[in-house]
Amino acid sequence: MKANEIRDKSQDELVKELGELKSELFKLRFQHATNQLENPMKLKDVKKSIARIKTVMRERELKGIEA
Repeated sequence: MKANEIRDKSQDELVKELGELKSELFKLRFQHATNQLENPMKLKDVKKSIARIKTVMRERELKGIEA
């Protein structure tokens, strides 16, 4: 997911997306631990998406405080 796509979403949508990505990461880690994960790069992609969402949420939080 691109940062521009994330910035277009509302705060509620970001919170929902973050929850979905965290649950997906949990499932992927479980699959990785049991050697059932077919594409290990999926872990990296999900982690980066989580970080992007958290970054945008923090930017909005700081912008709200400054205004």
